[in-house]
Amino acid sequence: MSTLPTTRNHSLLTDVVAAMVLAPFLSQAAEKETPLLDEWLHAKYPESQPWDIGAEIRGRYEDKEDAGVVANTDFISGTAVSREATYLREKIHLGYKASPWVSAFVEGRDASANDDPSAEDSLDLFQAYMIFGNAKEFPLTAQIGRQEMAYGDQRLIGKGDWSNTGRSFDAIKLRLENSFGWVDAFTSKVVLVDDGNFNVDNDYDYFSGIYASTKKLMPWQETQAYFLARNSRPQAPNAISTGVPGSPSTQRDIYTLGTLWKSDPEAFGGWDYSMELDYQFGSVYNKTQLDRLDQQSYGVFLDAGYTWKSSCGTPRLGVGYEHGSGDSNPNDGKVETFENLFGTQHRPYGLMDLVGARNMHIPKLEFTIKPVKGLTLGADYLFFILDDTNDLFYPESGSGRSGNGYGINPGNNSFVGSEIDLYANYGINKWANYQIGYGHFFTSDYIDQSVGSAATDADWFYTQLILTF
Repeated sequence: MSTLPTTRNHSLLTDVVAAMVLAPFLSQAAEKETPLLDEWLHAKYPESQPWDIGAEIRGRYEDKEDAGVVANTDFISGTAVSREATYLREKIHLGYKASPWVSAFVEGRDASANDDPSAEDSLDLFQAYMIFGNAKEFPLTAQIGRQEMAYGDQRLIGKGDWSNTGRSFDAIKLRLENSFGWVDAFTSKVVLVDDGNFNVDNDYDYFSGIYASTKKLMPWQETQAYFLARNSRPQAPNAISTGVPGSPSTQRDIYTLGTLWKSDPEAFGGWDYSMELDYQFGSVYNKTQLDRLDQQSYGVFLDAGYTWKSSCGTPRLGVGYEHGSGDSNPNDGKVETFENLFGTQHRPYGLMDLVGARNMHIPKLEFTIKPVKGLTLGADYLFFILDDTNDLFYPESGSGRSGNGYGINPGNNSFVGSEIDLYANYGINKWANYQIGYGHFFTSDYIDQSVGSAATDADWFYTQLILTF
């Protein structure tokens, strides 16, 4: 257990942690709930209808033991870095609808932490965009400026909201929409967090795409199709400073063709399913070989489940499979490792955030139940199996694990380990949400053979409170 140093928000963080402890004991709000700021303002001052004013405060405590802090030391007794950390994030936003055809939105975000400098970013501009158009009157609209982006199940394009700093893009997005569905075309540059300075985008890393969705093509499901392009120039990895999260490791031009099929919630009784398939091509610059290598990778993501809708607590039992290809030969002029692009990694690949989709097979079991109003209890069990031991064992994000026995170990067994996650999510009322969770990672053959007798399991605990005004 580490000692938490004092930071600029220590007293406020202490208050937030205290609120977390008390939150589960708060009773469900009375039938007439306290309105959100916007609701109160609009009811009391009808002339304020064009304005949107609100805020969010999120506090989280985490305790990571033996993994999840420094990837190359994960699961190694005596070497693995453990950490207790407390995170606080505040957001405040202001929106204004000047007319049915023009609106604007601005949001500031402040992020602070104890014992995790990478999660800090003093008050900065998180979103600032304008929307032009009226989809009810004309099918084409435009959203221009700094904004969050999320599509599908967020495996490739997501908000990254679990992160204390989140993710936004400086983007231009056009949407064509009619009764059949919608098509977005966008070009963007990811915003890089630079604590102490105004956050700017990576001017050398372009992310663009065309994303379409319809519920009419097959009325029993939502059908989505997309083409994504990430084009990073030689200067991109060192934008602002070396190793800033969001920067690519090398210059690259990666193109992704994909589709997502997701069942309508009412189409099959209690049954549900989703399937996402991706193929990637293009090229990546290899620093060692001083050459461009062909990108040839793919991803397969499957989920299915059954909900007992008429049973108490509407329990759901589900199965899933997450798979991103690995590289079978590091010297054949090809890169076969799947690229996550700008996906939200938290949850699909385990709550502990120790593993991503790259070079991995992840079969999983899921169970949820809602015993009382507002409360969801869940349990997940995941297995992690390397796609190819000629490739690395990758963390959730960043470079593959290397050193301390990790690296390319083709003679090892491919079974990395398994993880059990237990969690509870309680919507106290519409302005307060409380969460608590625990995860345990059981190491297996690949880790044991890589690091030897020092291999150790890992634990993780978190508790979080979100207040929305």
